Amino acid sequence: MNDMAQSGPHGFDWSLSDEDMAVRKTIYAPGLFAGKRFLITGGGTGMGRAMTFLLARLGARVMIAGRREEVLVETRDTVERLTGQHVDYMAMSIRDTGQVDALLDRVFGEWGGLDTLVNNAGGQFPQDAIGFSRKGWNSVIDLNLNGTWWMMQGAAQRWQQRGEPGNVISIVAHVERGMPQAAHTCAARAGVIYLSRTVATEWAPLGIRVNCIAPGAIASEGLSRYPEHATARFRNVNPQRRMGNGWDIAEGVAYLSADSGNFITGEVLTIDGGMQMWGTVWPAGVPDHFNVV
Repeated sequence: MNDMAQSGPHGFDWSLSDEDMAVRKTIYAPGLFAGKRFLITGGGTGMGRAMTFLLARLGARVMIAGRREEVLVETRDTVERLTGQHVDYMAMSIRDTGQVDALLDRVFGEWGGLDTLVNNAGGQFPQDAIGFSRKGWNSVIDLNLNGTWWMMQGAAQRWQQRGEPGNVISIVAHVERGMPQAAHTCAARAGVIYLSRTVATEWAPLGIRVNCIAPGAIASEGLSRYPEHATARFRNVNPQRRMGNGWDIAEGVAYLSADSGNFITGEVLTIDGGMQMWGTVWPAGVPDHFNVV
C-alpha cells in the first residue's frame, strides 16, 4: 500500500489504494487510449498517480515526471506490477527551463510525438498573505504559474513544428471567490486559467486544445501540508458532505482527452462536489473573526 491507501495524514481513509486503482470500475472502455501518448507532471503522487493508473489501464503510453526520482520509480513499478502496462519516468523540475526542454525533447524524440500534456505538478503552503516572504511568494508563483507555462509553451512549439495537433490539461483551483490563506496559489492558478483561455484561441488553428480542471477537496497525501483542525473541515466544504479522490480527477482527464472532449477548449472543468457554491475553505483554519454561530 502507498500513502494514498488506508493510512493517510490526520487519519483520513482515502479508500483509494493501489489495488483499488488497478481494478476500480470506470465507464471508459479498455483500449480507449491505445496508441495515445500522455505526459503527466507530478505523476508520482496523489492525483497524478491516479491518472497514471487509469490512463495506463486504458492502454495509453504514459510518461510521469517530477522532482523525486524514488517516488517516480515506485509509482512506475507499482503500476506496471498491478496493470501489466509499461510506464516511463523522468526526474526533473518544471521550474528549470533546461530540464523542461530535456523532458519534452525526450518524449517527442523517443515516442515520435505526444498527444496529451497534463500539467499536474504544483504546490503551496497555507499562510495569511500579509506574512508571505518574497522567497515563499516567488517559489509558489514560479512552480504553479511559470513552470506550467514552460510546459505548455514547449509542447505547443513542438506540435507546431511538426504540424501535429495536441491537447493540454492543467490542474488549477477555485479562484472566482479568491482563496484566503492561499493568495499566492490563487494568483498563480488564475494566471494559468487565463493563459489557457487565451492560448486556446491562439492555438486553435494549430489543432491544439487547452483546458483546465479545478478540483475541490481531494483526499490525498497533499493534505499533510495543512493543520489537522483545518483538514477536518474539508469533509464538509461541499453540499455532498464528503471529499473526492484522485480517481474523480483522473476520469476528468480521460473525458477531456478522449473523443468526448474534441469540441471543448478554453474551459475549466470543475470537479468539487459543489464546493464552489459553499464559500471559503480556509486551509489553515477559520480565523476567529470569521467564525459565525
